[in-house]
Amino acid sequence: MEQLAIAFTGVIAIWLSQDCCPKRRRYACLFGLAGQPFWFYSAWQAEQWGIFALCLFYAWAWFKGVRTHWLCDEEKSIHNVTKASDAAKA
Repeated sequence: MEQLAIAFTGVIAIWLSQDCCPKRRRYACLFGLAGQPFWFYSAWQAEQWGIFALCLFYAWAWFKGVRTHWLCDEEKSIHNVTKASDAAKA
């Protein structure tokens, strides 16, 4: 069961992360994060402690995507990108 969930969420997360549409690409982190409990459970059941440790880093990376694409103030991030591009032009 957990292998199906890992495959389903993982493939969708990877696929969406490479999408050229930013509105669809932002969903990659949600699918990636949704798969993490299955990774943790699978690694714990198999006593693969190295994989379990890697799951912590993957979960952190996926959560960083959630924070960036879903929790941050969109206007603030657009404003920062605009300021950075203006500074690069000067």
